[in-house]
Amino acid sequence: MTPEKLIASATTVIIKIGSALLVDTEKGVKQAWLAALAEDVMALRSKGKNVIIVTSGSIALGRKTMGISHTDRPSSIPLELKQGAAAVGQIALMQAYINVFALHGAAVAQILLTPSDTENRRSHLNARATVHALLNKNVIPVINENDTVSTSEIRFGDNDRLASRVAQMIGADLVIQLSTTDGLYTADPRLDPSARHIPLVEKLSAEYFAMAGDAVAGVSTGGMKSKMEAARIATESGVHMMIAKGLDNHALKAACDGSARATVFLATDQPRTARKKWILAHVKPKGVLILDAGASKALAGGKSLLPAGVKSVEGSFDRGDAVNIHDEGGKPLGVGICGYDSDSVRKIAGMKSSEIPAILGYSRGDELIHRDDMAMVDVH
Repeated sequence: MTPEKLIASATTVIIKIGSALLVDTEKGVKQAWLAALAEDVMALRSKGKNVIIVTSGSIALGRKTMGISHTDRPSSIPLELKQGAAAVGQIALMQAYINVFALHGAAVAQILLTPSDTENRRSHLNARATVHALLNKNVIPVINENDTVSTSEIRFGDNDRLASRVAQMIGADLVIQLSTTDGLYTADPRLDPSARHIPLVEKLSAEYFAMAGDAVAGVSTGGMKSKMEAARIATESGVHMMIAKGLDNHALKAACDGSARATVFLATDQPRTARKKWILAHVKPKGVLILDAGASKALAGGKSLLPAGVKSVEGSFDRGDAVNIHDEGGKPLGVGICGYDSDSVRKIAGMKSSEIPAILGYSRGDELIHRDDMAMVDVH
């Protein structure tokens, strides 16, 4: 699978940008580089692609204000200084993105995430809904880890893995990791001149992880080891990933058209299939929805679950919890992540989706369970 084919088949692409690409330790944001990136992103959008940016850079931009030397390794910097630097730098970081995309008539939005936002089901649903709402309005989401509130014990550690978690959350097709290197090698090329570049990884194994090296000192916190972990998260979630060198202007264009060397990691499954497997294997249902015959048939045909098809509700659950789905005869149909809590579902069960706002005083969407949040079971 070549980069060109991956791009051609992708609907939603996540671009991860490291601090070392975006920030000069003395001069701040590399304006020419960012301007070239914006042109490349707009070119992808002109081809009908949804583009989401996961960016580092806030701590690097806030270092000077907080008295942090550019030679200090991130692991040696006190947590409160890094959080202060992130608070200072995030303003400059977003202003840079706002300015450069405004030249193309495009709007951007800031989203700050912590690990719990992708692991807690309610936060997960909220964050995903926000991203999709922005994309539907042609706004480019710019995502960063919320470093001002994260701690060393709970943080992602770097944005390599955050990009893959976001891809998993929203069902993206491809993550492009723009890096200081052009991909995976058989050994660290900085130390071993005979190291060979690996253009394609069809299935991750321990052998590939053993080839990865560590990050170098400076503004970067990643390194190949974190990118390999990001590849594992992405590919197991049904998302392809690519590592490409991002130092030059228009690096994204070069990665997408195959003119630059890169490493492609192939997904082990389709995003929807991988997500359904995850739901069946890892979530514990807290209630049961009993459906009428029409809704049962609709779900078997791949439709989402609407309140009109629910006959009764069993158990107590919150928004974002998993529930079992049964037909009116008690036969298990599947498991799904419910977008409403049990009390709300009881109030709107059997009603039309258009009636939800009047009944509840608010609406979280027409569906009780979106088809992407549902895994049907094969019962004979």
